[in-house]
Amino acid sequence: MQPDTTTPPPQGWWDSIRPYFERAPLAAFLLGLSSGFPYAMIGATLTTRLAQDGIDKKTVTAFTLAFLVYNLKPLWSWIVDGVRLPGLGALGQRVSWMILAAVLVMAAVANLALQEPMADIYQTAIAAILVGLAGATFDIVIDAYRIEILKPEQLGIGSGMSQYGWRIGSAGAGALALFLAARFGWQPAYLACALFALPAVIAVLWLGEPDRHRDPAQRKGGSAIFQSIIGPFTEFFQRQGALLVLLFILVHKIGDTLANLTFRLLFDDLGYTNDEIAIYDVGIGFWAYLIGIFVGGIMYARMGMKRSVLVSLILMAVSNFSFALLAATGKSNFGMAGAIGFENFASGIGGVVVVAYFSALCDLRFTAAHYALISSAASIVGRFVTGTTAGGLIETFGYVQFYLLTTVAAVPGVLLFWWMMRTGLVDLSVGSAGKAEGSEEKPLKPVG
Repeated sequence: MQPDTTTPPPQGWWDSIRPYFERAPLAAFLLGLSSGFPYAMIGATLTTRLAQDGIDKKTVTAFTLAFLVYNLKPLWSWIVDGVRLPGLGALGQRVSWMILAAVLVMAAVANLALQEPMADIYQTAIAAILVGLAGATFDIVIDAYRIEILKPEQLGIGSGMSQYGWRIGSAGAGALALFLAARFGWQPAYLACALFALPAVIAVLWLGEPDRHRDPAQRKGGSAIFQSIIGPFTEFFQRQGALLVLLFILVHKIGDTLANLTFRLLFDDLGYTNDEIAIYDVGIGFWAYLIGIFVGGIMYARMGMKRSVLVSLILMAVSNFSFALLAATGKSNFGMAGAIGFENFASGIGGVVVVAYFSALCDLRFTAAHYALISSAASIVGRFVTGTTAGGLIETFGYVQFYLLTTVAAVPGVLLFWWMMRTGLVDLSVGSAGKAEGSEEKPLKPVG
C-alpha cells in the first residue's frame, strides 16, 4: 500500500481546533450557508409541500429529477472559469460570478414561491428546474471559490466548515419554511428563505479574489472556446487510473442518495406531523450532523484522508439500514430520532473527508470545471434512479425492502475505494489543489 501522503502531522486538541477560526475556513462556512438552501427548496421542503397538497408519490419523486440539473454542471462550468462578466468583471472573476449567481438563485426561488402546484403541476416543475439551474451555477462558483481560498492543508478543515454551513443553511431554510408555511403559507416561506443567498456574497466581498486562482492558458483563434471546454476533461483523464477514480465517484453515493431523497415520504406515510418532522428530522438531525462533522475533522487529522474516507463510506452504508428498521417498527419518535441521528452523523463525517478528497482532485487552472464534474458525477446515478423508479419501488416492495436495497447499493463503492487504497490510486489521483505550493509550481502548460 502506498503511504498516506495526505495524513497531517499529529496535533494537540487546541491545535486541531484553532485552524477553524482562520479567515479562509470561516469564509467557507459562509459559502456553505448559501450553498445549502437551494437544495432544501427543491428537496425535502418541496417534497413536503407537494405531499401535503395531495400529489401522488410517483409525481413527487419525479420532482427529484430537478436535481439532475446539478449533474449537468460540467456543460457550463467552463464559462465560470474563463468568461469575464462585463461591468461586474472588474471586481474579479470569482467575486463577479458569485454576485450574479446569488441574484439568479434568489429570483428563481421567488418564482417557485409564486407557483400553485395543484393548479399547474407542470409550471411548478419548470420553476423547480429553474431553481436547480440557478442553484447549480451558484454551487459552481461557491465550490471553486472555496477550494481556491484554502491551502492544501486546510482542505479538511475548510470542507468541515463548508459542511457546517451547508447543514445550517439547508436545515435552517427547511425549518424556517416549515414554520412559516404552517402559519402564513408556502409563498411567504419561500420568499423569506431566498435571503439565504446573501452569506456567500458577504464572503467574497470580505476575502476578495483567491490567491491560489490560476487563469486557464489563453488561446487565440477559432479553437479557443473548444479548448476551454475540453481542456478540463483532457487534464483529468490523462491522469493514471482516471477512469477508476471516475467510477468510484459515480457509484460511491448511490445508496445514500437513493435513500435520502425519500425520507420525507416515509415520515408522511408513518403519520409524523410537520412539527415532529421539524423536531426530529431537522432538529436532532441537525445536531447529529454537526457532531459528525467534528468527528470527521478529527478522523481526517488522526487517520489520514484515505482511511477516514473508507470508514465514512462504511458508516453511510450502515445508516441506510436504520431506516429499514424504522419502517419495520412503525411510527416511533425514539426510532426516528435514532435513524435520523445516525444517518446525519455518518453523513457529517463523509461530508468532511470525502469532500476533502474530491477537492484535492482539482487542478487550479480548472477548479470550477473539475469540481463541477466531480460533484455532479457523485450523485447523478442515485438521483436518476430516485426520480425514475424510487416511488414505484416503494409502492411495489414497501419501505423495508426499499431501504435494504439502498444498503446493498452502497457496497460497491466501499469495495472500490478499498482497492484504490491498496493500489495507490488515491494518492496518484490528487491534483494541484491538493498539493503544497512547492510541489505544484511547475509551468502550467496549455492542456489539449
